[in-house]
Amino acid sequence: MPTEFLFRDDAYIAECEAVVTAITEKNGAFGVELDRTVFYPTGGGQPGDNGSLLVAGTALDVTTTVYGDTKGDIIHVIAPGATPPAVGTRLVARIDWPTRHARMRMHTGLHLLSVVLPYPVTGGSIGAEESRLDFDIPESGLDRDTLTEKLNELIGQDAAVTDRWITDAELEANSGLVKTMAVKPPMGSGKVRLVEIAGLDLQPCGGTHVRRTGEIGRMAVSAIEKKGKLNRRVRVVFA
Repeated sequence: MPTEFLFRDDAYIAECEAVVTAITEKNGAFGVELDRTVFYPTGGGQPGDNGSLLVAGTALDVTTTVYGDTKGDIIHVIAPGATPPAVGTRLVARIDWPTRHARMRMHTGLHLLSVVLPYPVTGGSIGAEESRLDFDIPESGLDRDTLTEKLNELIGQDAAVTDRWITDAELEANSGLVKTMAVKPPMGSGKVRLVEIAGLDLQPCGGTHVRRTGEIGRMAVSAIEKKGKLNRRVRVVFA
């Protein structure tokens, strides 16, 4: 049975009740599948959530979260040596909220960075303290202070961040929405999730985001690195 992705409807839900539907084992680590979850699985440059599964007063540490055999299944990887709960067990799934929220702020900030630098994105990574985007930029001469100022101007607009769904066919007919060259949008299920920052940005994305850009807080471009003839890596941190 596919997992219900609660984080897609509301990224601010930090915990939920759930039932264990399956247990997996790989390389000595156990994974727990649930009928519903607030844990975001690794994907799109965003790490899988960590946190805990609370079973009858006992907490099992979840070290990361990944997709299962299909994109409809989510596996909660528990710490080595821990005994997984039995199938059918009712429990509470609780994410490490401070880490998730920091990633939500960062992820939304990276969307704005792609507005400041309107070039094709060739890669990226989201962290709780530092994140980056790689751009296909034909010339150098980028200035950290100038980019920081422009990025914070957009953050300061406190624009609303919302999402909606379109069909795969609609996305194919509007290929200009896709900024990322290295990773294709999550297609194949018949629909694609769009994340919109009001008046600023609209692009396919399956990650978690804050509700308004003002919640991001001030950011700073910490480094600009040359990674090839046409590739520039731009790193950002919270200021």
